[in-house]
Amino acid sequence: MIDLLVTGGAVLTADAADTYVPDGAVAIADRRIVAVGPAAGLGARFPGAPTLDARGCLVLPGLVNAHSHAAMTLFRGTADDVDLQVFLDRLVAAESAVLSAEVVRAAVRLALAESIRAGVTTAMDMYWFPEAGLEAAADAGFRLVTGPTFMDVPGPPDGLDFAARLRLAPELLARTAIRCVTPHSTYTLDPDRLLAVAELAREHGALLHIHAAENAAEAQTVRRRHGRRPVELLHHLGLLGPGTLLAHAVHLTDEEIGLIADSGASVAHCPVSNLKLASGVARLPELLAAGVPVGLGTDGAVSANALDLFGPIRAAATLHRVGSGAAPDPTLVGARTAVRMATVDGARAIGIGALTGSIEVGKAADLVVLDLNRPHLTPRHDPWSMLAYAAGPADVRDTVIDGRIVLRDRRLLTIDEGSAIEEVEALAGALRKRAGGPSRTT
Repeated sequence: MIDLLVTGGAVLTADAADTYVPDGAVAIADRRIVAVGPAAGLGARFPGAPTLDARGCLVLPGLVNAHSHAAMTLFRGTADDVDLQVFLDRLVAAESAVLSAEVVRAAVRLALAESIRAGVTTAMDMYWFPEAGLEAAADAGFRLVTGPTFMDVPGPPDGLDFAARLRLAPELLARTAIRCVTPHSTYTLDPDRLLAVAELAREHGALLHIHAAENAAEAQTVRRRHGRRPVELLHHLGLLGPGTLLAHAVHLTDEEIGLIADSGASVAHCPVSNLKLASGVARLPELLAAGVPVGLGTDGAVSANALDLFGPIRAAATLHRVGSGAAPDPTLVGARTAVRMATVDGARAIGIGALTGSIEVGKAADLVVLDLNRPHLTPRHDPWSMLAYAAGPADVRDTVIDGRIVLRDRRLLTIDEGSAIEEVEALAGALRKRAGGPSRTT
């Protein structure tokens, strides 16, 4: 017996062989994938099974957001058309003024509604009150990978100093299935505190997720303070390794790319956010050539404004052909590589490649059913190209996470979308009133 048979659609597995089954099916039992193959064969093998009819659709792995700040949905549109430093000044002040566990829970709930609608089934998150984000994710049936956050700012939203936050961190780590710690950066934490957080990660077998080399000003600031650039400093402190995920990694020297590759660290590439903040163009082709595991991230909804990965996929597949500093080359990166960065390679980058990222027997049943009966997806000569250059979040019909259908026929089943929107809009109205702006938008 199985719990669900997703059948009749074209199945793009993103496995090691990039297996593609034109008329395929995926069988799910106990939250795991138990069979993948032609629809006729699996239909005969599992007669009478509950089905999700995917005829006329493409079935692909759930998308993996390798870097996000989910609760920043509350601040969407409040820091546009500025550089990273102005952006951070505005955001940190607003966060200190209004954030609480209840506010974060509401903002994350809205973020998850948006993400599920866009086929995202896993997100690596970094934000204040991570326990509230985990509670919202559990209610929504969403895989949110997050943990204790460390950032030295005046008047932190949680009211904790570094020592208290470090003391409380093990309790949260003990309650999370996928463990990670999230020190913000080398410019918001001194080396001794970075070392303490790294020791925490080692003690609990947790991934260390940190911003690094996002823009040129950051690199200059860290070098001025500590005599080394961000990645150099992390290497010097012993923080680079297979359990390290670097968010952004835009401004890198050849030597730093070598340090990342040699250490086994991973990178979360966020091209849309980097473009919007004019942070620069990451050296993605060189990172990939060096063998660095790279996933795709959206960053927060206040810096990239959207939490779907189709924009970053398209940007990653096209931007670096003319923006990498080398001669223009239409073969750089490409559709297949970009889509894999949002699926299986993204899962590997955040340390859960054995769990999700591809449609393979034994992995978590994280699936997206994409409606192909759309003018912009017709005709369909190549599924990778279609996904990278034509598809968008509105094409997602169904989303399955851990074998549970959370979006069916474009209807959210685990989140009351209307109340999520109303709650965040009410919070945003109070935020605008505090700032002296209009109480609501029209």
